[in-house]
Amino acid sequence: MESDCIACTAGTLLKHHLRSPNRAVTLRRHGGPGTGVLSRRGIMDPVNLLIDQATADDVERLAELAAITFPLACPASSRPEDIEHHIATELSPVRFRQHLADPGKTLLCLSDGNRLIAYSMLIDGEPADGGVRSSLSTFPTIELSKFYVHPDHHGRGQATLLMQATLETAAQKGVSAVWLGTNDENHRAVRFYEKHGFTKVGVKTFRLGAGVENDFILELTFPERS
Repeated sequence: MESDCIACTAGTLLKHHLRSPNRAVTLRRHGGPGTGVLSRRGIMDPVNLLIDQATADDVERLAELAAITFPLACPASSRPEDIEHHIATELSPVRFRQHLADPGKTLLCLSDGNRLIAYSMLIDGEPADGGVRSSLSTFPTIELSKFYVHPDHHGRGQATLLMQATLETAAQKGVSAVWLGTNDENHRAVRFYEKHGFTKVGVKTFRLGAGVENDFILELTFPERS
């Protein structure tokens, strides 16, 4: 539940998706794979967006954003105490610091100045869950474990920018596919993922405190490299 046709690079996709007479988007590379500066210049609302890999300096901001966004991904049937427990144990600054120390995990942040707008996390390796493995069609794969956007920025294009950078980062790791799990009642998230090339391939469960939630498994397969 945490994560709530690609044939070209993220830079090309950015220009294609946001091309209009009134808006320009550029992606200027700096640093490792999947990082870059996004300068989005609009006539009425100019902002400067940065997508870069998270560092230890980001853990407090990541935890704050996670505490806002995670409850929005939970179905109405989820118990508040289970949500609070998950935030305290799995989305704390300490937990994000542990993620950053793990070489098999990649966290990307999308920021507007000092404000964190969205983040994603990729986890290397094959899924440990046998049910997930049997649902997937393409290997090697990588998990899109977390993908969250501040609610103030839903529907404004920033989620697409981060998704494109995240998929580019995954592709540069040499995998053939990306998979994720998202709650089966989170229809907005499912539509977003399907819009970006993911398809439903199975179901799994997600333990939230004392409760068990039902997730869709979605998979995106990259085009074969020539």
